[in-house]
Amino acid sequence: MEKISKSIPNLEIMNGKPYIRGMRVGIIIGLVASGRAVEEILQAYPTLEEVDIDTALVYAASRVVEIEFSFKPAYA
Repeated sequence: MEKISKSIPNLEIMNGKPYIRGMRVGIIIGLVASGRAVEEILQAYPTLEEVDIDTALVYAASRVVEIEFSFKPAYA
């Protein structure tokens, strides 16, 4: 959980969206999802570290799990 604690949303910064080192988690996930290599992301955003990308992925995965468990189809 130490990795996730680095990305706790701050309501005064980034409109409460989760961020890591000033970059929204969604942007990091988007870069990974679009096929960018970790090395390429780190070169383009030198303030990030590899652990930050891992943290973003862990955070995104934890959000998906929350959504899956809370989702109840209307037809059930």
